[in-house]
Amino acid sequence: MEALLSLSNELAGAVERIAPSIVAVHARRRLPSTGIHWRPGIVVTAEHTVRAEDGLTVETPDGRSHPATLVGRDPGTDLAVLKITTDLDGPPAPRGDDGALRVGHMVLALGYGPRASWGVISALGPRWRTWRGGEIDRLVRLDLVLYPGFSGGPLVDAAGHVVGVNTSALARDSRLAVPVTTVGRVVDELLRQGHVSRGYLGIGMQPVRLPDGLRAALGLPGDGGLIVVTVEPDGPAARAGLLLGDVLVALDGVPTADLDDVQGRLGGDRIGTTVTALVVRAGARAEVRVTVGERPRRGAR
Repeated sequence: MEALLSLSNELAGAVERIAPSIVAVHARRRLPSTGIHWRPGIVVTAEHTVRAEDGLTVETPDGRSHPATLVGRDPGTDLAVLKITTDLDGPPAPRGDDGALRVGHMVLALGYGPRASWGVISALGPRWRTWRGGEIDRLVRLDLVLYPGFSGGPLVDAAGHVVGVNTSALARDSRLAVPVTTVGRVVDELLRQGHVSRGYLGIGMQPVRLPDGLRAALGLPGDGGLIVVTVEPDGPAARAGLLLGDVLVALDGVPTADLDDVQGRLGGDRIGTTVTALVVRAGARAEVRVTVGERPRRGAR
């Protein structure tokens, strides 16, 4: 009984320590989301909850409302950064080490108020890429409830340190946290240029399996590829001469069996460089050199 009471008090203490750094973000109709006072004057929240770009406000635990401006957003990692020009009362959130997380560790998901949900780390994994194209340094899957308004709030360890930002937008059937390592990297880039740069080719593709005879005859790597189903007018691929019906089988010699293989070759550092696309066209091999473009940002024309 004493051990249970001690654990209960420790978890409550963790909430109390982090609560001054948790804010409500009013950036959509009706339900606010949660934000974290990340560094002086800077708040991090979930990108999918920021529906407006003007008239944003942040409410601190004492009930005061502060005007906020949107510095930048990254749908790929579901992170947005707001800047507050007035002084926030609470200190920036203390951050922990997401690399120290282990499956089974007890964690808290916190929302403005504060409100709390308790659970465990249910799974950990390596670096992965979201369906929106963002690169996450580590998979952090949660076994807990994210109540309405919890997205953008902190995932907190038993010591009261933020180890991630909770999101319900990166997976349909599970609860995830973006680890602090990723958050720090994305925040720095958003503060520097307002967006996260990602390369793109300007084509839509679907996976296909190639006949064994064709693969053998052409000496193709792998057993599948990606058939081009759309080509963006005047996009990088269109300018290079890629055509509808081409089957992309490799980029720079690396097989491309699925879309993740392509996205993995199109980081921000590849923008402006040239990649060699090996394609099957009308039953023959062809190589097309494509200059990687920068993926258009949401709202850009």
